[in-house]
This record gives sequence, C-alpha cells and structure tokens, in this order.
Amino acid sequence: MSYYNQGPPPGVPYQQSQYPPQQGGYPPQQQPYGQPPMNQGYPPQPGHSPYPPQGAPYGLPPGQGPYGQPPPGQYGQPPPGQYGAPPPGQYSQGGPPAPPTPPSPGYIPGQQSHVDMSRAADELRSAMKGFGTDEKVLVRVLGSLGPLEVNSVKAAFAARHHRDLVKDVHSETSGHFREGLEAILRGPLEQDCHALNESIKGMGTKESAMNDVLLARSNADLNAIKQHYHHKYHRTVEADVKGDLSAKTERLFDMVVSARRAEESAPISPQQINADVLEIYKATEGRAGTDQLIVCQILSSRSNGQIRAIALQYEQQYRRPLAQVLKSEFSGHMEQALIYMVTAAEDPAKHDADLLEDAMRGLGTNDAALIRRIVMIHWNPDRLQQCKAAYRHFYKKELADRIRSETRG
Repeated sequence: MSYYNQGPPPGVPYQQSQYPPQQGGYPPQQQPYGQPPMNQGYPPQPGHSPYPPQGAPYGLPPGQGPYGQPPPGQYGQPPPGQYGAPPPGQYSQGGPPAPPTPPSPGYIPGQQSHVDMSRAADELRSAMKGFGTDEKVLVRVLGSLGPLEVNSVKAAFAARHHRDLVKDVHSETSGHFREGLEAILRGPLEQDCHALNESIKGMGTKESAMNDVLLARSNADLNAIKQHYHHKYHRTVEADVKGDLSAKTERLFDMVVSARRAEESAPISPQQINADVLEIYKATEGRAGTDQLIVCQILSSRSNGQIRAIALQYEQQYRRPLAQVLKSEFSGHMEQALIYMVTAAEDPAKHDADLLEDAMRGLGTNDAALIRRIVMIHWNPDRLQQCKAAYRHFYKKELADRIRSETRG
C-alpha cells in the first residue's frame, strides 16, 4: 500500500485504499524465474535477432521508468530508461536523438504529492508524543510513503503540529532503526546525496555506497544528484569523486558522472554491438595486458539495453560471461564498478537481490549498506516485488526471513 500520486476515495481512510503502483517499476512477474531467456542459443535462430527487444513493454511510452528490459521470461520486463546519452549520433544511425528519460519520482527538488497527508501527519504525531514511542506506527506510516509523499507529510506535520518531523523522529528513535526512518524521510534524491557524501568524507572511501549512488543511473537522475549535491554541500560531485579515487578508477567515474550514457530509447545497432564486443575482447582477453580505458569508455557510455546486448553477444561469441572476463582482467574498485554496471544491465532484479545478500553475507551484517539498499529499492513497489522474487529463486528463502534473521528490534 502506498500513498503515491493519489488519495483515497472520499470518506475512505488512507489505510483502506489500494493505490496503483507508481510508473517506472517492474511489472508483475510473467513466468517463473529460471526459464532460459530467448535468443541465447548457439547460434541465434534464423530470422531472430540475438539482441534484447527494443521499445517500451506493456504499452508504456519510451523513457518511462528507471530500468531496461531484462531477457524475456525473467521477472517480467521492466520499463526502459536507466542509462545516459552518448555523444550525438552514436547508435542513432543519423536519425533524431533518442528521447531522454525523465527524472524518476522524487528527483525534482521540492516535488510534492497532491495527496492530503493530514491523517498520516496526525498519526505520526500521536505515535511520538507523550511517554514512549509507538514504533510500529512509525514503520507502518513512513514505510508506506511514495517518493513524492515524503515532502507532503513533512509539510503537513509542520503545518498541523508546528514541529519538524525529521527532528521528532531523530529524538524519539535510535540506532539502525533511526537510520532507516531518516533515510526514508530524506526521500530518494536527498538520501542519494547524503549517502554519497558519507561515502567520501572521513578516512577512506566506502566504494559500495559510491557505486550504489552513481552507477546504473539515468542521465536525468544523475544530473539531479549533481545539482542537489552542489546545492547542499557547496561542492561538486565531480571534484569530490576525483579527490577520493586514484589513477584509472578516477577516469572511469569521470566518465560515469558526465551523465552521457545512451538513453534506453536509443536503437540497438547489431553492427555497433559487434564492434563493441570486438573492442572489449581486443582490450582484454585478446592481448597481453588490459587496455582498461577502452572497456571503461564503452561500458560507461552505453545504455542498459546496449550493455545487455554486448554481454549476450560476448558470451555467445567467446563462450565466456563478460562479468567473468572483467573479474579476471581488472581488480579493486574498478573491477567492482564495471561488474556492477554489467550485472545491473543483464538482470536488474537479480542484481538487487545480490546487493542485499552481499550486505548480509559472512560474519556480521553491513547495516549501513543493507539500510541504504532496502530503502533505495523500496521506493518502487514493482522493483521490490521483482527483487523478492529473484531472492527467493536464487537463495531459496524469503527475503523478509533473511533480513529478520540478520537484524533485531
């Protein structure tokens, strides 16, 4: 249940209304995960392209939603639009520029929902005033907010109770529970900037947070992050990232932060895909030593669909997964970043599930990463459902049970 984008019918409390999921997420799963994707045989079937389908599934216009299309049969097909634009003319075959992906909900500063959040504000105030705090109410109300409703409930709380909701939640909670609620109250854009700043300041860089915020993002969202980061911290993302990385990894993130990935609506040219695959092979397995910048330039400028096509064609042609090649040819943060971009394109839902498991794997839980990733995924209900389905398939247990076993209170 979410408040997102519309209110309940007259006279119906918001808890009883069922609002439709926001646009831009994963649609309902169509086939059980694990069925082999289409067009992955050797060789491709005559008359069939070996590349992922183009265009927006489920009747959505191009550019709606933050994700590209995974191989058919895997969790359904999320709407297109995850990566940025290349230099003019690339992949366009002389045609008009690909229409840009609009910002995701919550990535326009000051954006609010038109929903009346008075009832939610009153419930939150009641849960925190007096002796003790009703934490279950905080979880139920704040956990159900959509990206635009966060600002609306904060505004309603201030108007009705003359108090700051963020300060009240901070004073009434503690520990990782507080961190999770505050991450929700920041909203998607503010939380991204906060997480990026936290990853950079202090001793050492928290690479996983930098990857989560900056990699696999649309041009529009990445530009929104850069603008809001500068407004909030009076520094640029480019300067902070540059000052915190070294050598060629810095060059890779310079390319990423330039926000010039191909839009998801850009065509997938078989000729260009073949050229990219050959270039990557010649820069890695096909030579002694690795030409790292060639690989960085290709993967940082291609769309989600194009990267998926590159990975599919590479494995068909050289009988080795592209992610495995990157693991053997690179190391450190650059290896992590390149594999992150490829796996996010190949199967977004599995990628999300793997990120969550990675935060819980081994001795002790990386609570900061778990909170950051859960909140990031939860903004899109369809994305969350797809992630849960992927987790169930690959790890043979329910995501909620796994998280419950790793956390307390």
